[in-house]
Amino acid sequence: MKILSVDIGTGTQDIFLYDSRLNPENGFKLVLPSPTMLVYRRIKGMLASRTPLLLTGHQMGGGPSAWAIEEYARAGIPVYMTPSAARTINDELDKVQALGIRIVSEGEIRHLSGVTGMELKDFDFRLIFRTFNDYGVSLEDLGAVAVAVFDHGYAPAGTSDRKFRFDYLAQRIKARNSLSAFAYPSNDIPGIMTRLRAVADSADGLSCPLMVMDTAPAAILGANLDPRVASHKRKIICNVGNFHTLAFRLGESGIEGIFEHHTGELDLPKLIRLLHALADGSLKNEDVYNDMGHGALVVSGDAFEFGQDEFDVVVTGPRRRLFDASHADGLRPYFAAPFGDMMLAGCFGLLAATADVIPDLAETISGSLRGGRGRGVAPWEAE
Repeated sequence: MKILSVDIGTGTQDIFLYDSRLNPENGFKLVLPSPTMLVYRRIKGMLASRTPLLLTGHQMGGGPSAWAIEEYARAGIPVYMTPSAARTINDELDKVQALGIRIVSEGEIRHLSGVTGMELKDFDFRLIFRTFNDYGVSLEDLGAVAVAVFDHGYAPAGTSDRKFRFDYLAQRIKARNSLSAFAYPSNDIPGIMTRLRAVADSADGLSCPLMVMDTAPAAILGANLDPRVASHKRKIICNVGNFHTLAFRLGESGIEGIFEHHTGELDLPKLIRLLHALADGSLKNEDVYNDMGHGALVVSGDAFEFGQDEFDVVVTGPRRRLFDASHADGLRPYFAAPFGDMMLAGCFGLLAATADVIPDLAETISGSLRGGRGRGVAPWEAE
């Protein structure tokens, strides 16, 4: 059985092809520029030509792509976007139009001329299919596909995106205290999670089940598959992403606490203070929200004591090196590398969540992830 897992971040999209016949270390993997970076580079490269731009497709991750689109419009070059594509910049389309971008319908598109078209999407299955196929690896027999993106959700007008996002996280934890509570089969995605829904809408060409998930819980779940991490019943795992940092305090009953902040607002001393407060249970939601973060939630009142185990905090994520100097502050980090690869923590977490969300696949996936082994077949024998 094969499962394609795709973890889509701001800098990279990390892709792992799970094959139940192979040990996970032998699975094929790709680390490529993220979709938002691809759009950013293409639009930046078009600036000098001043060609009118038409953006269609789906809502996708903003950041670099949104910055490039806004720069194009500020330069006085005509930019047209369909409503679904325009939500990449803002869910409130009047705010998109205020940037000088024209929202157009499918009917209006037919009357545009002299424009360069570009389709927006986070998940391009056909491109991934062709890439693997060029290397002689078929994706025609997939048992499932799992995709992770970061989704702020569709906050009502006048509601803080940060508050809306964290309220959603807190509600999911209270409803089902599990990291896989942030994963959904494609036909069961909450309506407010518009970016997750856009991934499902853009997944043309799939003939197998699709599961979608939030990136941070996927990374935490994957980091927990590192054998040294898995051997500890209680732990704090911190995912330091390019835009967002999330820390989860985990115990035998599930998630004991969480905070989410913007990585750009953090330095090492502040992050260590937050981790200590998460550990001892004193962290308050307003401590993070009033500091331009998303929020915090402590579920369990039992303190987590640093210094009791071989490490104090498990770290993953592309900006994990923020912890490099932390030894001077007495906090001992451990950089998780599930199956020998930190970059694929999110992909392995996606696989673990797939086992929870799609029960028919649970026994096979869980066996591979727990034991770190497939059926012992060599890669050349699996073809």
